[in-house]
Amino acid sequence: MALFEEEMDSNPMVSSLLNKLANYTNLTQGVVEHEEAENNEGARKKEIKSPRMGTFIGVYLPCLQNILGVILFLRFTWIVGTAGILESFAIVFMCCSCTMLTAISMSAIATNGVVPAGGSYYMISRSLGPEFGGAVGLCFYLGTTFAGSMYILGTIEILLTYIVPNAAIFKGENGGESEAMLNNMRVYGTCCIILMALVVYVGVKYVNKLALVFLACVMLSIFAIYAGVIKSAFDPPDFPVCLLGNRILLSRNYDVCAKVVIEANETVTTKLWSLFCDSPSLNASCNEYFKMNNVTEIKGIPGLASGVITDNLWSDYGLQGMLVEKKGQPSISAPDSEFTSPYVSNDIATFFTLLVGIYFPSVTGIMAGSNRSGDLKDAQKSIPVGTIMAIATTSFIYMSCVILFGACIEGVVLRDKFGEAVSGNLVIGILSWPSPWVIVIGSFFSTCGAGLQSLTGAPRLLQAIARDGIVPFLQVFGHGKANGEPTWALLLTAGICEIGILIASLDLVAPILSMFFLMCYMFVNLACAVQTLLCTPNWRPRFKFYHWTLSFLGMSLCLALMFICSWYYALIAMLIAGCIYKYIEYRGAEKEWGDGIRGLSLNAARYALIRLEEAPPHTKNWRPQLMVLLKLDSEQNVKHARLLSFTTQLKAGKGLTIVGSVIEGTYMAKRPEAKQSEQNVKSAMAAEKTKGFCHVVVSSNLRDGFSHLIQSAGLGGMKHNTVLMAWPNLWKQQEDPISWRNFIETVRETTAAHQALLVAKNIDSFPSNQERFSNGTIDVWWIVHDGGLLMLLPFLLQQHKVWRKCKMRIFTVAQMVDNSIQMKKDLQMFLYHLRLNAEVEVVEMHESDISAFTYEKTLVMEQRSQMLKQMQLSRNEREREAQLIHDRNTASHAAISEKVDAVPDRVHMTWTKEKFTAERNRNREPAGIGVRDLFNMKPEWESL
Repeated sequence: MALFEEEMDSNPMVSSLLNKLANYTNLTQGVVEHEEAENNEGARKKEIKSPRMGTFIGVYLPCLQNILGVILFLRFTWIVGTAGILESFAIVFMCCSCTMLTAISMSAIATNGVVPAGGSYYMISRSLGPEFGGAVGLCFYLGTTFAGSMYILGTIEILLTYIVPNAAIFKGENGGESEAMLNNMRVYGTCCIILMALVVYVGVKYVNKLALVFLACVMLSIFAIYAGVIKSAFDPPDFPVCLLGNRILLSRNYDVCAKVVIEANETVTTKLWSLFCDSPSLNASCNEYFKMNNVTEIKGIPGLASGVITDNLWSDYGLQGMLVEKKGQPSISAPDSEFTSPYVSNDIATFFTLLVGIYFPSVTGIMAGSNRSGDLKDAQKSIPVGTIMAIATTSFIYMSCVILFGACIEGVVLRDKFGEAVSGNLVIGILSWPSPWVIVIGSFFSTCGAGLQSLTGAPRLLQAIARDGIVPFLQVFGHGKANGEPTWALLLTAGICEIGILIASLDLVAPILSMFFLMCYMFVNLACAVQTLLCTPNWRPRFKFYHWTLSFLGMSLCLALMFICSWYYALIAMLIAGCIYKYIEYRGAEKEWGDGIRGLSLNAARYALIRLEEAPPHTKNWRPQLMVLLKLDSEQNVKHARLLSFTTQLKAGKGLTIVGSVIEGTYMAKRPEAKQSEQNVKSAMAAEKTKGFCHVVVSSNLRDGFSHLIQSAGLGGMKHNTVLMAWPNLWKQQEDPISWRNFIETVRETTAAHQALLVAKNIDSFPSNQERFSNGTIDVWWIVHDGGLLMLLPFLLQQHKVWRKCKMRIFTVAQMVDNSIQMKKDLQMFLYHLRLNAEVEVVEMHESDISAFTYEKTLVMEQRSQMLKQMQLSRNEREREAQLIHDRNTASHAAISEKVDAVPDRVHMTWTKEKFTAERNRNREPAGIGVRDLFNMKPEWESL
């Protein structure tokens, strides 16, 4: 009673225990609040009463009651007999280890704060975010709902098989008993769920009044099992079993376990004889197997000291319809007759993974304590201690029962799922003391109470999810009666329960809810591991006996058990959770709970940014990382929204996009306007579906502001390499030259920063994101070799649905004396190597129409390229030589810029017309070679 020590602070042990047991409830705090709200007196009591539940009453007993349930009473002996003691022990050990590791993680999360109504949903959603919380919360809701179906099916099975078999509506004949039983389960199960739903709807206080009765049934049943095991060591119960050869016979088909008996000195055939023979006479024609094998009667419960444990060590799996046979029993094989089959047989095919799926629901229920943290006197202490002790207690019960059942009960009786060989008794009941009816009645009320609790708890879990508003279509289930009772959620829960009832098989429903519970436990472990590894300042659980390796091991074990139980059920459960996750991510309301996934994202982003700093980006990874410079009007709204549309079409959500704008003034005075401007820009970005970041700065003038953006926008390796801006409209008509001077200075700033520049002219005439071009062309005038950016832009535009059906055309300029046909072929080959589909057009122009500056830039760039090729330099040497040429070019541009700044009203041309004519005549042949060489260039294969 160490768990009960804090209850004795003010009262003696006995009186305190009786008082707490009198007020015992297995309902969550939300249910109790709804119950008390039904009357004003209860509400007044609630105001003056503080939660005083301790570890024993508040956590230990509810967990114990929820864990020990229907599988222990109805299927555990069959699992032990089918899998054998060794494999059954392995199954129990795996499942109990899974729940123990989950309890450790849950204790850490639960003691890091208060867990209100919602339990596991609250823990996962506040630790991993609303998407994970909603997905796993709904899966846990489905698991709890199907658990209600399983308990109801167990209740009906006990009722129709062991208490009142004559109450069956459908009677099976000629081998149709199993199908008739399924129909009976469906009819009685539907009636039972309607009755239970009405009880829950009328008021959970009636369920609460019976909580102590259900707990007493569970505890008395456990004590009766252990008492029966002890008694069997010296006085085994008398439950004989009849064997024909090594096959076990159905007890309802005979009255005496013999072929003939002696009555009045005469040999008389028995009822068993008539099952295998065509007449009661001794010379009748009988079944061959019946004639060749003897009838033997053995004890169904040999007892603890019988040594039967050695026969039950190993597994005995079989197909559906396979007869249950005793190992080591002499038998002569013979062909069976078709007209009778009075043997016990497997109703389903059995194998290890199936038994894991059927058994796992018997270890669930570990959340019962954490769900009621608000009702506990000291939740930080009670939840870990009570939950872990309850799991340790139930694990001991299950593991000891594996050994004790295998040591006391005959193997053929263990594999007799419905006790058909022992007069239709519950197998675990015939072992108990003082009577099998103790277990039968106790298990009936226990499963009935567990079904009521599932129908009470599941709607409130759904109501907690609906009230959080993270799943829009569940909003209706957040409403209920005036006192908060979730009426609509109860109707949905009853409807889903009915699906499990219509399946009508306990063995088929159990693996389904195993999937949902395992997924919930997996994410509890994941939440604890993530929070521990992130070391967030808010992660300070009072429970210290946890480690991220234990949580990771528990998560891995849960995932492994999911696929061990049923790989296709596991995939379906994951698909359901994935769909819910994506739906919440796409349509759900935004919630900020400081979850671990956000912290994990921040850590991943920091790590990625540091890695990007280690080396410059490779050519193959290059793409335009845009800095979009926007103008705002007098009301701080975006002036050219189509610039954002063009950005969306150019980027298609890939790469980096920074949308920047500048407000003139001082930050102290313009801070509210800057915030409003940022909100307006973000709204415009959302309207144009532009994915990126917004950055509004306040500066004394526009030029300095744009300069600051070009220099400092971005972070680490995530910086822009391309600036996109609009052409200044009506710059010629404006008397103030500041607009075009700002434009020119921005161009010069971009060039100085070695970034690409895109200028969109007449941007307001560009297509919106809703327009679709059914045909048309994107024309590129490729005059100056720019490294391929002009080729890349139309290709990126064609990836967007606005431009997808447009074709690309490349125009280049040739002199009248050049070979235009050859130039076209060379350019087509160049595009082929770049894997671009485009039409090529060569435009022949007179010498006087070609800009001297254009000709100079093309000539100088190609002469340098040709010079580097002729020098046959290595790659590193070429890079150094190119850098040297670039530095010289930059220095010359700087010198020119200083001259321009000195005399701003005059513009000096580097080339005059006379100088251009003389240079053209002197370098005509090399120039022709240079232009042709422009198209003969092939890209470096490692950079494609």
